Amino acid sequence: MPGVKGRIDHFAADPARHRLFVAALGNDTVEVVDTEKHGRRTITGLGEPQGVLYVAADDRLVIANGGASRVDFIDGTSLRILEHIGPLDDADNVRALAAKHGVLVGYGKGALRLLDTTTGQSAADIRLPGHPESFQVDPERNRVYVNVPSAHAVVVVDLETRRVVARWPTPQVSENFPMALDLQDRRLFVGARSPAVLLVYDLDGGNVVARVPIGGDTDDVYYDGQRKRVYAICGAGSVEVIRQESPDKYTVEQSVGTAPRARTGLFVPQEARLYVAAPASAGSPARLLVFRVN
Repeated sequence: MPGVKGRIDHFAADPARHRLFVAALGNDTVEVVDTEKHGRRTITGLGEPQGVLYVAADDRLVIANGGASRVDFIDGTSLRILEHIGPLDDADNVRALAAKHGVLVGYGKGALRLLDTTTGQSAADIRLPGHPESFQVDPERNRVYVNVPSAHAVVVVDLETRRVVARWPTPQVSENFPMALDLQDRRLFVGARSPAVLLVYDLDGGNVVARVPIGGDTDDVYYDGQRKRVYAICGAGSVEVIRQESPDKYTVEQSVGTAPRARTGLFVPQEARLYVAAPASAGSPARLLVFRVN
């Protein structure tokens, strides 16, 4: 990705059209990469994009701009900006809800904002004890699990009452940023940076059932239910491939080298590929590293 400078944040995918959306935060752009033809388009006019989400049902791309304190709705075909929604200070991660036309955006000193993707209207705010990092939606229980590093906790939100109903501590770790969910086995995976470990929670009791050492500076974690693996993308220069031997037992199967500061990416199950962003360095332009999983 020549010309893309600075930090690269989170990704989204449109598997039907073989597209990746890459939040180039330090470049104030979102890069749209055709993974089949290797073409690329650029969405400009942004302000430190952090979180991105593609909503196929509405053909909408949702971009959370942390620096510009707003969320942008983008037409998925023309890539034209349709609407700016704000102010949303430090708008960060974005997730889809099970109900149609709904997304959640983490922002500010501690809140989730519920937005309608068809109208852009704000439906509600859910207050949290600190700024939310990664969060995951549990449609079976109508809950959201939220990493709140400043509170040293995972916060559980009930979507019906729109209130915090539980607070699970992150024992003996801090800087809990990435998160992934295994709904079949009722497990939650939380990546921490200090020390560098993966915590595995039992969703029914909120207890930590396993701790797995990983590489440093992780910012994205993905669960591969078909292969029973967890992929932890670590900015220290590796992807940690962790095998789920049972819901409570995990083994590091492989540590795959990547690049310095390559700490974000996306696992696309439909393609059986893991994409990792390598920021530009003195020796090379920004790149997408593509790993085939088997």
